[in-house]
Parts: sequence; structure tokens; C-alpha cells
Amino acid sequence: MLRMRKVARIGDEDRAVPHSEFKIVTCTGLLCVSPYLKVSVMALPSKKDPEKYDDLDEYDILNKLSEEELKQLESALEELDPESALLPASMRQKDQTTKMATGPFDREKLLQYLEKEALEHKDRDDFVPFTGEKKGKAWVPKQKPLEASKEDVTTLDPELEEALSGVTDTELSDLAAILGVHSLMTSTQSYDGTSSKDGTNNVIKGEKVKPVFDEPPNPTNVEETLQRIKSNDPTLTEVNLNNIKNIPIPTLRDFAKAMETNTQVKRFSLAATRSNDPIAVAFADMLRVNKTLRSLNLESNFITGSGVQALVEALRDNDTLSEIKIDNQRQQLGTTVEMEIAKMLEVNTSIVKFGYHFNHQGPRAQAAAAITKNNDLVRRRRVERDA
Repeated sequence: MLRMRKVARIGDEDRAVPHSEFKIVTCTGLLCVSPYLKVSVMALPSKKDPEKYDDLDEYDILNKLSEEELKQLESALEELDPESALLPASMRQKDQTTKMATGPFDREKLLQYLEKEALEHKDRDDFVPFTGEKKGKAWVPKQKPLEASKEDVTTLDPELEEALSGVTDTELSDLAAILGVHSLMTSTQSYDGTSSKDGTNNVIKGEKVKPVFDEPPNPTNVEETLQRIKSNDPTLTEVNLNNIKNIPIPTLRDFAKAMETNTQVKRFSLAATRSNDPIAVAFADMLRVNKTLRSLNLESNFITGSGVQALVEALRDNDTLSEIKIDNQRQQLGTTVEMEIAKMLEVNTSIVKFGYHFNHQGPRAQAAAAITKNNDLVRRRRVERDA
């Protein structure tokens, strides 16, 4: 449907309306007025009272146009302004959706056809064929002979040379420290010799850097350890899965499920294993059931605030766990989670070690006071038991 607001001042009879008498507006699909279009309406005076024609219903006029007249209007508008800057690019073309489809659309066949056409298309011949001929001389850089560095040779007295011939490195360093020749000493020896004096501006001999080798990979057999936990092996009291980054998520859930019925494992470490919130929720469910575990380490993982909150809720009812570590997660927990942790530590009197660095002062002070109180309770119980 064409839509427009004001078309033109219409004359007494059919005529080609000049371009200056139109107000060109945009509409759906095309411009609404052409200066070359003849508008046929009832004879109305155009120059006497133009204001009384402002209330004409342009929509009604356009609705009365037939298909032929609409196509004629569209053609006239294209001749007027084929690339109208007032219309978006998608509306500057004729409606082509009325054509009948030439056949069913098959994407795979179309791709095969395009690939076949591309393979069968011959490459154009080079205007200047490549013959492989080399012209000119290849550039060869000039090699300058290396000049041997000349070392200063110091000539000593024969008696002094004989005295220094059997000196060890340690004795030579001590002698250099006394004489102030710092280029013969290491940095440690130079500092030891001048620690009580002012420093010296001189080149000293550096120490060799001792290589620091990477730690060997974790030798724990994941599948074997899982089976031992399920069978409640009495010899297995500590599980260390640290830094094993290829443990699947279902396997970690199996560990949490197996720990619910295990009564032998007292320490469970799961640091740097790429554990996320579902694993934290699974271990939270385990803490509600397990009454044997004493230490749980979940540091350096991808646990967010929701996973930590699940652990906090489970620890409110757990009175056997004495140590838990959840620090160095990828995402900061926020004030709300830290406040929940502090409230949990005030309720749970069994936790004496809590591994987490608080980012806010309020929860940090509250948690520190709770941990101090818990350690004091443990000390009192030990004193009463020994007495």
C-alpha cells in the first residue's frame, strides 16, 4: 500500500503537475509523487482557496487506483528518481517476489552446481608468461673479517706471580675484596666485604642463575583412585587431584557422589582442575552427608558466587570439616557472598582454617573474629581433655 501525506495542488483538469508544486515524501517501497504523473480527479479550482484541499484523504485516492495505475505510478517514480537518497537501499528496487519459482530450492544441489562451475571455469592466460629468467646480479653482502679483541696483558713481578699461582678462587676473592677490585668478586662477596661501608660504583662478577625446574605432573591415577573411594579402601585417607586439568566433569561428579558414602578419606584436594559451579554444588551435597572429611581444597578453579554460596549453605550444618580453601577463583565473589561466608563462620564452630582472601573490610574482620573464636574453642577443648 502506498502511503503519502500531501500530494500536490491539483488543477482544474488533468495535467502534468510541475515538480515545484509537489511535496515529495517517503513511503513503503517508493516515493509517493512524480512530477510527470497525471492525476485525474474532479475539477477543482486550485488557485483560489488551496487551504480547503488540505483535508483530502490521499489514502482513499490511492486505494482507488487499479493494479495498472499503481504500476504506472511506480514506473513514473523510477524515472523521476531511480536512486532516491531518501529511501533505504532495500526499497529502491521493484517488487520481484511476484515471479513464479523456477523450481524447488535445494541448497546442497546449488552448492554442488557452484563448485562444479568454479572447477570447470578456465583460468585466463597470463598476458606476460613467466619464463623463470633471472636478470641482473644477485646481491651478496660483503663479509668483514672479525677483529680479535685485544686483551690487556698485565705483567707482574716474578715473586708476585709465584705467590698467586697456587691461590684458590675463594682466597682470590678475599684478596680482591681487601684491595677493592670488585670485578673479581661475585655480588654476594662484594656485599659481604662492603656491607659496613658505603657502596662502590663498579662492575662486579655476577652469580650464575640456578635453574628452577617445573614440578613433575601429578602421578595420581584418577580412575583407580575413584574405584578405591567407591570401595571405601581403608588405606586411602588423602586424595590429591591437584593440577590434573583433563578430568571430565562427570568424573568429578562421580568423586563427589562416591565421597558421600566414604568413611576413610580425611583430606580431599581438587585445586587447579578447572572445576566449575556444578562441581561445587555436587561437593556441597556431599558435605551435607559426609561426616569424615576434615579438609577440602577447591582453590584456583572457575567457581563463581553461586557455587560458593552452595558450599556455604552446606557448611552451616557440617560440624566435622575443619579446613576449607576456596581462594584464587577466576571471578571475584562480591560483597554479598563474602557476607554470607562471614555469617557461616560465626555459626560453624568447627572450621579453624578458611583459605580465602576477602576483598572487603567488613566481612574480613567478621570472618577473622569468627576463626579466632573457633581456634580458641578448640584450644579449650584440648586443655579440658588433657586435664
